Amino acid sequence: MHSFDSMISETLAKIDFHHVNDHPNILIAARFWDDNRYQAARTIYRFMRYIDDMIDDRKALATALSCMEQKMYTDQVNSWIDCLGMDQVRDPFSREVTATIQRFRIPLHFFYNFARSMVYDISHDGFRTVGEFTDYAEGASNGPASVFVHLCCLEEIHGEYIQPSLNISDIARPCALFSYMVHIIRDFQKDQLNNLNYFALDILEKHGLSPLDLKRAALEGEIPVAFRQVIKEYLEIAGNYRTETEHVLKTLAGRLKPRYMLSLQIIFHLYLRIFERIDPDKGTFTTRELNPTPEEVKQSLMECIRKCRTDQCPI
Repeated sequence: MHSFDSMISETLAKIDFHHVNDHPNILIAARFWDDNRYQAARTIYRFMRYIDDMIDDRKALATALSCMEQKMYTDQVNSWIDCLGMDQVRDPFSREVTATIQRFRIPLHFFYNFARSMVYDISHDGFRTVGEFTDYAEGASNGPASVFVHLCCLEEIHGEYIQPSLNISDIARPCALFSYMVHIIRDFQKDQLNNLNYFALDILEKHGLSPLDLKRAALEGEIPVAFRQVIKEYLEIAGNYRTETEHVLKTLAGRLKPRYMLSLQIIFHLYLRIFERIDPDKGTFTTRELNPTPEEVKQSLMECIRKCRTDQCPI
C-alpha cells in the first residue's frame, strides 16, 4: 500500500491543474501509469487529436466543404493512417507514432475505425439518426478509448509488452459512449459556435426542433423547452452506458495492476461528475456552466482516489 500511495503522491505532483484544458481526462487518467505507457498515450492522442482538429477547424469556417476539399481531406486522413503500417516513414512524427504502435502492440483496427469516422465527418454535416451517431462514435470515441484500455491491459515481461487476451473494444465501448454523450452536452455551446452539431436529426425532429434552433439557443442563451427534452433523452441514453461501464469495471477488478485499474476509475469518475452537473430542467448548457474549473477537476480526482483507497470501488 505504501508504494501505491507513493505513486499517487508523485503523480499528483506532476499534474498541472491550472492548465487542465491542455490535459484532457484521458491524459489526466493516463498520468497514473508508468512513464513509458503515459508517453505512448500522449503520442497516440496527439496524432488522433491533430486529425480531428484539422477537420473541426475547417468546419468552423462555416462555408461548406467543396467536393474537391472533401477529397483532399479524405485522402490526407487515409494516407496518414496507411503510413502507420509501414516500417519506413519519412515524417518524424509518423515514425514516432508507428514505433509506439509497434512497441506497445496496438492493433491497427483502432485507427482504421477512427479514420472511418473522420472521413464521415468530412463528407457529412451532422447525423440523421442516433444510430448513425453511435456508429460514428465507434471510431471517433471508442477508437481512442480502445487505445487507452489496451495500454491499461498490456502485460510487460522482461521489457516486452504482451498483447492482452481481452476483447479491448468491447471493454472500452460503454465508457467511451458514456463519455461521448456527456462530452457533446458539455460542449454544446462551443460546438454550435464552431458550426458543429452532434445531436441527431431524428431526435431533434421528434421534439419539433431543427439544427438552426440549436444554433439560436447557443447564441442567445434562450433554451427551448423542447431542447430540454432532447437533453433528457440523451441523458437517459448516457445513463444506460453508465450502468454498463460500472458493470465492466467490476468485471476487471483484480485483473489489472492497481495503477491501471485506478486510471480506468478516474476517467469514468471525471465524466460522471460532469454528467451529474447537467440540469435538463434549469440548466443553460453553456461552456462555463458545464466545464469544471481546474480546482473542481482536482477535487473530483481526489474524491475518486479516496473512494478507491477505502475500497468503495475495486482496485
